[in-house]
Amino acid sequence: MNEIRKILVACDKFKGSLSAAEACAAIARGLARRWPEAVIEECPIADGGEGFAAALAGPLGGRWVEAPCHDALGRLIRARYLVAESPEGVLAVMEMAAASGLWRIADNERDILRANTFGTGELMRHAVEQSRAKRLILGIGGSATNDGGAGMAAALGVRFLDSASQPLAPSPGSWAGRLARIDVSMRISLPPVTVACVVISPLLGSSGTTRVFGPQKGADQSSILVLEAALEALVNAAGGEAAAALPGSGAAGGLGFGLLQFAGATLVPGFDLLAGLTGLAERIAAADLVVTGEGSLDEQTLAGKGPAGVARLARSHGKPVWAFCGQADPAVRDSMPFDRVVDLAATGLPLGTLLADAVILLENAAAG
Repeated sequence: MNEIRKILVACDKFKGSLSAAEACAAIARGLARRWPEAVIEECPIADGGEGFAAALAGPLGGRWVEAPCHDALGRLIRARYLVAESPEGVLAVMEMAAASGLWRIADNERDILRANTFGTGELMRHAVEQSRAKRLILGIGGSATNDGGAGMAAALGVRFLDSASQPLAPSPGSWAGRLARIDVSMRISLPPVTVACVVISPLLGSSGTTRVFGPQKGADQSSILVLEAALEALVNAAGGEAAAALPGSGAAGGLGFGLLQFAGATLVPGFDLLAGLTGLAERIAAADLVVTGEGSLDEQTLAGKGPAGVARLARSHGKPVWAFCGQADPAVRDSMPFDRVVDLAATGLPLGTLLADAVILLENAAAG
């Protein structure tokens, strides 16, 4: 390898142990031991899930705003989003997981028929009405919900009505078999909404959000049937057949669909959006070595998650790219998107130790 004078460390989170920023910092310390004279730049990345807004805080020069809202089960909480100045005015960046994420719900509390995205809509409304945002960017991933974005829409003023024009709660278990029409006349005015997502599933069907991701959120076979029927009714009442068929409409329990249908949103690959906002391509072009990684390098990584995006950009600029991970699937090694893969699980240490000691293990692995 040629002389290493400048290194860019662009890692995603190591889920369950380290945030993207913590992983980048640990690897950077190790690389500094290996190449003491090198200039090392850290650029945490995310593809739309947890950590997306934090990854943009530094590059955008943003500040955090905290707002009252509700979690997926309707409990009052406080969640934050990022605001930054842009040429078009105030830009608000938020994650649906901040309010409606599965991380907020204990395993024994999961209730997929009741859970909804109302809190995400509350954050959007706060950004528009209180922060005067002229553009909204949402990272969607890590949801506790399967409501097709109905809760989000309700928080923005959309009403879900039965045959007697009585309002229904925006939870799939409440409107299933009862939803007759949707009234959007009282929805607040919204600025342009851009949605960052990695999931490309449609809303309905065998590859849709309910059947693919519902079981991860506590759905059993009987509730899967109710949820799928509820989403079909939502699509029919909204006249949203075209939106429901789009890739990404099934992201975050169908929040992708809700944002398309009720907020006029544009869905884009999360990594591509982040790369553009952070000038990642230019930073890669200026580096001699690019280092990326995440907790698990697997087939989902190759399907378009952050580390694969970093590798793609590095290859396009003729830069060597290394990847660090907690564990690596053979498919990743065989596909050769990286020049080197450092797999902490290859040490043979038990999972508990890998999680608890991830910082020092990453640092030492990077130091060589």
